Amino acid sequence: MLNFLYKTPTKSAYLIILFLALFSTIYNGYLPLHGDEAYYWMWSHHLQSGYYDHPPMIAYMIYLTNFISESEWGVRLVNVLSMSIAALYIFKLSKEMFDERVALTSVLIFSSVIIVHAGYILTTPDSPLILFWSLTLYYSYKAIFYGRRSDYLLTGVMLGLMMLSKYTAILFVFILLIFILLKRRDILTNINFFLAALIALFIVSPMLLWNAQNDWISFAFQLGHGTTETFDFYPHLFFEFFAGQFGIFSPVFTAILFYFLVKERLYFRDNKLFFLSLSVAVVLLFFFYKSFYSRMALNYTAPAYIGGAILSAYMFEHYKLIKTFKVALAIALTLTILGRFGFLFYLEVVQERMDGFREAVQLLQKHVKENDSFYGDHLTTAAYLKYYLKNHPETDVALPTRFSQYDMWRKENFLKEGLVLTREPELEGLQKIYNVVDLVDTLKVKKGIKDEKTFYIYRVWDAK
Repeated sequence: MLNFLYKTPTKSAYLIILFLALFSTIYNGYLPLHGDEAYYWMWSHHLQSGYYDHPPMIAYMIYLTNFISESEWGVRLVNVLSMSIAALYIFKLSKEMFDERVALTSVLIFSSVIIVHAGYILTTPDSPLILFWSLTLYYSYKAIFYGRRSDYLLTGVMLGLMMLSKYTAILFVFILLIFILLKRRDILTNINFFLAALIALFIVSPMLLWNAQNDWISFAFQLGHGTTETFDFYPHLFFEFFAGQFGIFSPVFTAILFYFLVKERLYFRDNKLFFLSLSVAVVLLFFFYKSFYSRMALNYTAPAYIGGAILSAYMFEHYKLIKTFKVALAIALTLTILGRFGFLFYLEVVQERMDGFREAVQLLQKHVKENDSFYGDHLTTAAYLKYYLKNHPETDVALPTRFSQYDMWRKENFLKEGLVLTREPELEGLQKIYNVVDLVDTLKVKKGIKDEKTFYIYRVWDAK
């Protein structure tokens, strides 16, 4: 099968990308939204140049796909388009740096690992981050090694759009600066470098202005997110995070990549390999360092595996590790197929946080009266209500929970008569803010293999 694919590498790569895009679009229509997806979709109905939790690109992209469909598969078109275009530019960059064979191998690696397939499924700020990271990597490579003004200008555009996607995009700035300072200091005297920087700054300026007008609240949240004030050292968290990389990028692919980065010395002598290696190592080292102090989500390192897919492919082809690649690919595909199967048929086990909310909102819909207001016990519960209720009414959070965009939009005296959906019994908590609270319905659903979880629907009125 692989020999057949390598007879026409470019055609095979395009067919793989197209197939995965079509398959994922259909697949995504069978899964309910994750609470975070509903939250970002809610942003797309309130466009602004910044949000408490993240930069605004995810809202902008969902806003555009809303014109096609606001169903689950429509919201997730953001992912499908982002991952597909990223795969295309991974192929283009690999072909530019090496040849068609390495380029196809890069696409096979990228398209087989579970972290990428999770990206095809769940709509998060990582989707536009992966998209624009891939584009920035491609155009910055061309700018640095070929020097065309158009590539410098496109680098500035893509870098700016990446900065509007997720704040970790700042790591790419350090990648570029490290490479330029160590290998190409002549670029610092190139007017095109400064034009690119000005373009990127211009693109991110509305987001910076929004933060400035809101006391830098979003930056402060992200700086505090995943960090600690005590700097207590937790080696077990590092080993947990480190081991997780072998799961999300597949065991053999990760081993080959890490071996190359640690043991090989090619990237010190070859500027192109060094540039690619930096795009991997800077991201990994940053989050490995942070993992000693706080638990890191595995998806944080996702941008590293864009360049990582290309580097791994180069290693397999350079050292003729054909049998090893076939084994690695089989393992990656097996893990990915199992993951996709679990999402589709065992959601209550694989991702129980997504399970049951759609049905709970449908049950709540039966109790709706005219002029009701709708509240959740958490930002994601409130977002689920807005997404799954008829006509998508405005919703809010009634009970104390972590600060979110709802708090920034909220007006005084927002508590009115209506329905509240909670994930735990909240009679006492609601009675602190309402004079009358009635439990009107409950819904039990499976949680994990044997457990259950219960949703509670309350009717509330006469706020205190």
